[in-house]
Amino acid sequence: IACCADLNYTDPLTTLNYTTDYTWFSDKRSCRKIPETELRNRSNENVRLFDIDEGKRCYDLPTIKNGVYLIRGTFPFDSLNSSFNASIGVTQLGAVRSPRLQDLEIEGVFRATKDYIDFCLLKGEVYPFISQLELRPSPEEYLQDFPTSVLKLISRNNLGDTKDDIRFPVDQSDRIWKASSISSSAVPLSSNVSNVDLNANVTPPLTVLQTALTDPERLEFIHTDLETEDYGYRVFLYFLELDRTLQAGQRVFDIYVNSEIKKESFDVLAGGSNYRYDVLDISASGSLNVTLVKASKSEFGPLLNAYEILQVRPWIEETNQTDVGVIQKMREELLLQNSGNRALESWSGDPCILLPWKGIACDGSNGSSVITKLDLSSSNLKGLIPSSIAEMTNLETLNISHNSFDGSVPSFPLSSLLISVDLSYNDLMGKLPESIVKLPHLKSLYFGCNEHMSPEDPANMNSSLINTDYGRCKGKESRFGQVIVIGAITCGSLLITLAFGVLFVCRYRQKLIPWEGFAGKKYPMETNIIFSLPSKDDFFIKSVSIQAFTLEYIEVATERYKTLIGEGGFGSVYRGTLNDGQEVAVKVRSSTSTQ
Repeated sequence: IACCADLNYTDPLTTLNYTTDYTWFSDKRSCRKIPETELRNRSNENVRLFDIDEGKRCYDLPTIKNGVYLIRGTFPFDSLNSSFNASIGVTQLGAVRSPRLQDLEIEGVFRATKDYIDFCLLKGEVYPFISQLELRPSPEEYLQDFPTSVLKLISRNNLGDTKDDIRFPVDQSDRIWKASSISSSAVPLSSNVSNVDLNANVTPPLTVLQTALTDPERLEFIHTDLETEDYGYRVFLYFLELDRTLQAGQRVFDIYVNSEIKKESFDVLAGGSNYRYDVLDISASGSLNVTLVKASKSEFGPLLNAYEILQVRPWIEETNQTDVGVIQKMREELLLQNSGNRALESWSGDPCILLPWKGIACDGSNGSSVITKLDLSSSNLKGLIPSSIAEMTNLETLNISHNSFDGSVPSFPLSSLLISVDLSYNDLMGKLPESIVKLPHLKSLYFGCNEHMSPEDPANMNSSLINTDYGRCKGKESRFGQVIVIGAITCGSLLITLAFGVLFVCRYRQKLIPWEGFAGKKYPMETNIIFSLPSKDDFFIKSVSIQAFTLEYIEVATERYKTLIGEGGFGSVYRGTLNDGQEVAVKVRSSTSTQ
């Protein structure tokens, strides 16, 4: 895949075909051109920048289940030296941090567990970006004894060759063998030897094996840029004897990894072939040192043609594939009527693991994650409710309120685990399916404020149901009408007291204003005046009906205290609506209140 390329093309150097990524991400506004000074013989001059505040963006690539694959992402040099993360499925490969003045390639080998694989970029310090993505079949020997692991490439080196990297078509698996620098003591060897018994699929191409490094005493290869956490590593060492005059026993050496001997008296020619490879499985953190030391009775020093170091990462179990299939199907149904919806477009990769999708919550079940909550409220969605929503067998909470969904409500199977359903404030029509009303685990159901939907007879509701609005709109028509406050008596008393205070101050100030403050006729000052304030009994006070409400009724009226409209020293105030449509404010006293 060539990200943001205008057209599909063939790379003239490798003869590989590349396709654009507009099938996955159609927005050209996220494309950037790479300056010519930084192209460095790269075939694709574009990069895709994912301008996201959170979450991840994933490319789903087709695979054959149980097949072994190499996947490689190429990231252009980033002068800011900032980082983000990449993953194969939900198994993280670590941070993408470009080294100085170089492009970075993140590569892994894995066994496919289904008919596709996600390669994901996760938001980090900066917006994630990518230039190329490649998927290739890979030799199975890499995962021998590690069938459920991901191998992250640390280094792949072609020794003795200081010129160009070697890849496809020379390497049919399209592994990139990096030309290596030569230490002061090592001696490069090369040969056109061709009679080689290449007895393993993992073997490098002959062109790579025709060069090598040797030293009279020892060869040492040091990697100090490993992650500080303790990981397992697989070290693949490839040997081809390039000196046709040597016999078995003449070139013998010991192999050490981090000063620990792994192979003693290693002889390439001991088995009768001039080719041999070995795999060392070790643990390391921070650094790794591979050293080949000449044996005491050997005539010649050690030789090595090529080597690979791969980090072993455990394969992380993905979300239940039934749930994944259903939520992906639902996403496609919603996008038909909601193209460009940011919430839906942010749904990429695994819905639960490594940054869950917005509006989704998951729990563990039988060793994998399942989707238990779907909250798409106020997501600016329209069209029909996807029928696939009823196929989410582990769903417990469903909230699609405050959208513009129309049509009828789909039926749900009695096996559904739904506990809470909120369909309110949409444009749904018809009658609520009986299958929803009779769901065995349902505890709350709201479907009011759907103008063309029929209310439900309370007698038809499940007896175990705790909270429901019975499909009534609860004050939509009288939204701008009178607001009745449950604490009306307290508020009324405060208003009356305030009125008394204002009246008293005004009258008292009028009597005390000095003569000089007035112009015109002067009136005599009255002395020894006595004010008589009327009692509350002198005022006409409209009777207020005090009505008692149960806690259960209050929770229904406030939709379980859904809308907070104010807070004070005595507690929080929530908006509610009575069954007759009157809107009320409900104060919930705080634990420290003495009111």
